Amino acid sequence: MSNITIDAIIGEPEVLEDEVTAADIALAAGVEADPAWLRLKDSATKLQALQAKDGSVPEEAERSEASALVDAIVEAIEALAPRFPHESAYLEASVVDFRRWQAEGLGVPDFLDSLVAFQPQRVRVDGIRHLVVFPMVTQNGSADRHVEALVVETIWPEFIAALEAGDYSNKLFVSLRLVDFTPGYDTNSAVLFPETVAMREIPPFTWGAIFQDREAARYRRVVRAASEITKLELPDDAAALLDDQDLAERTFVMWDIIHDRTHMRGDLPFDPFMIKQRMPFFLYSLEELRCDLTAFRESVKIERSLRRRATELDRGVGEPLTAVESQLLGHAKLVQYAVIFDRIFRFAITGSRVRNYDGLGGQLLFAWLHRKHVLEWTDVSLSFDWDAVPDAVVELGDAIDELYWKSIDRPKTAHWLAAYDLVRSVVTPNPASVWAEGLPREVLAGPPKGYTDLVMDDEFPLSMFYEALDKKMKPVIESTVGITAADA
Repeated sequence: MSNITIDAIIGEPEVLEDEVTAADIALAAGVEADPAWLRLKDSATKLQALQAKDGSVPEEAERSEASALVDAIVEAIEALAPRFPHESAYLEASVVDFRRWQAEGLGVPDFLDSLVAFQPQRVRVDGIRHLVVFPMVTQNGSADRHVEALVVETIWPEFIAALEAGDYSNKLFVSLRLVDFTPGYDTNSAVLFPETVAMREIPPFTWGAIFQDREAARYRRVVRAASEITKLELPDDAAALLDDQDLAERTFVMWDIIHDRTHMRGDLPFDPFMIKQRMPFFLYSLEELRCDLTAFRESVKIERSLRRRATELDRGVGEPLTAVESQLLGHAKLVQYAVIFDRIFRFAITGSRVRNYDGLGGQLLFAWLHRKHVLEWTDVSLSFDWDAVPDAVVELGDAIDELYWKSIDRPKTAHWLAAYDLVRSVVTPNPASVWAEGLPREVLAGPPKGYTDLVMDDEFPLSMFYEALDKKMKPVIESTVGITAADA
């Protein structure tokens, strides 16, 4: 494995993992049945019905009821606080924010102070729970900035701690399991991001959380169904992911921790996301796919390195793999299956066809593997040449990396055109596409907005294979809304 380091994060708080004890973890066990939590959840849900899109309570006649609900929320937080001693500073700040919002007439909420106090990345201990209460939107869930309440549990197995402490440092990454939640998370949302919280100004963000239990649960349901529909015979270790929720969760943690850190690493355009800039959606497709394929590539590297050591040991050379290394070896192979199957079976046909950048990424991976003859759809059944798959997937990652490397010397719009050429070399564009025909000279000579305006909502339609799969899979995809580990 390569020696990869990470720059120090300015203002990164002291890590508190060593201070958390088994007794601290046990305090919140079963908290989802605590009457105080049930009151908090019920009060927040009722308050949502009184809030406008921006989080305020605009109707004067409803403010008395809303204020009483805030009272109930505050009282519930105070009652639950002793069960979350590692969150004492945050929960105290949360009470202050709620009381200030209440005293100021329940206008647009501002929870900056409690957000700054909430630091889950400081206590990445397997099994530790957090109480989370904020007015916020929920990505891929609700666009309304309403008060949401969650009880969540950290997923941080020993091999992930070792991975993060070594070559794959990611101090901002938090992996979580949903325990209970308000309606904003009874949706497709599988993340908890600080930027979604209502606040007066944007502070430096020091964490980002992903609910790997939800990702794992919907993966298991979708891939199980898709495998049956396509008559795909899964390798034994890939099939094990569909039968074991805990195994799938740990696999997704490994995938996501490498994916997440990749967004700011590599030979990037100045800003791969083009923050606050409008750009063609296929650029986002390539960026998300690049990060997934980096997780795939690194997992191949880890697997081959550890397997080589295990082989040498059979010849009496070297030291045995430690327990942590053995876990890492097993999960590295599973990450590869997860990236492929989640991308081609779920991403490609989830969501609308309006600028669906994750959908296009799934289409691109499928078509690339088909072109390389490591994926075949023959006699109405799907099959893989698993020995050849790793190098073929890495080759696609290399092609995107080369595009990024060359982009540094190109004007932005030239990079867009090169990116389009890469995608269209694999996935067939819409027959009506102006981009595919060739942008008019006046557009090429004009501002970037002209380029973006001519990208079709469904610039790369589904193939015949995916149209048929979509019809059969639609009920399964829809059934994963709000899914948790208990539903898988």
